[in-house]
Amino acid sequence: MRNIALIVSYDGTDYYGFQSQPGGNTVQDKLEEAIYKLSGEEIRLNGSGRTDAGVHARCQVASFTTNSTIPTERWAIALNTRLPQDIVVQSVYQVPDEFHARHHALNKTYRYTINCNRVRDLFRRRYEVHHPTPLDVEAMRAGLKHLIGEHDFSSFTSPLSTKPSHVRTILESWIELEEAEADNLQTNPAYDRAWDERHYPGKQRGVLHLYVKGSGFLYNMVRIIAGTLLQVGEGKIAPEEMARILAARDRAKAGPTAMPNGLSLWEVVYEDLPIGRRKTNDF
Repeated sequence: MRNIALIVSYDGTDYYGFQSQPGGNTVQDKLEEAIYKLSGEEIRLNGSGRTDAGVHARCQVASFTTNSTIPTERWAIALNTRLPQDIVVQSVYQVPDEFHARHHALNKTYRYTINCNRVRDLFRRRYEVHHPTPLDVEAMRAGLKHLIGEHDFSSFTSPLSTKPSHVRTILESWIELEEAEADNLQTNPAYDRAWDERHYPGKQRGVLHLYVKGSGFLYNMVRIIAGTLLQVGEGKIAPEEMARILAARDRAKAGPTAMPNGLSLWEVVYEDLPIGRRKTNDF
């Protein structure tokens, strides 16, 4: 008996999330089906965490035990020939018997991507939310600082959350900006700096990547944080309001739940194991 860990990337657009559900069509279902086709074993995967319908993963970790004698280095290629095109096993590791993908995760990082150029990007539309007006990125960064540390995040979770405690710890959070090219309207209809400076002073266009790293997350937590920060970027609420919203412990005080397609599980980190860490910034 061996304990195997898979590093999996997937486009979640057409799935009902990672974790198996009665209705089927989840990423976990597809992975377990591929393992059965390969090894003949009916196994149950343990994922590092759930991702909701329409949410993606650059680095999901899933573990399972197997009696198969297939060499560890052969699993990735063999599984990928049996998986749909929108799910890819990036690498496979044999891990200690006691390893559990969810229980032993030290922290996870999610990324939420917002495109605030005038024209949406056709080729990245599945992985980012289009917001056609500029945003105050510095105000969003200032608002984000109020969420760092251990807090009760009741204001930033769905009323459908079943967790007994909403206390969670955000270890780090930051925003990276891919600035739009400064060009004129005739050669680049997505951007006209002079027009924007007149109509949206202090705001920027580009693609924003919001990263949230924590020891654990609640249902819809990152999407609600993103939706509330969008209101900060639009100037509808001040950055310091984030602290008041957090202290209220009231979901009604926060902003809307942002669309799922902008969210990706970005990294999962384990002690003394190289799995979960990836150096590139792209899928």
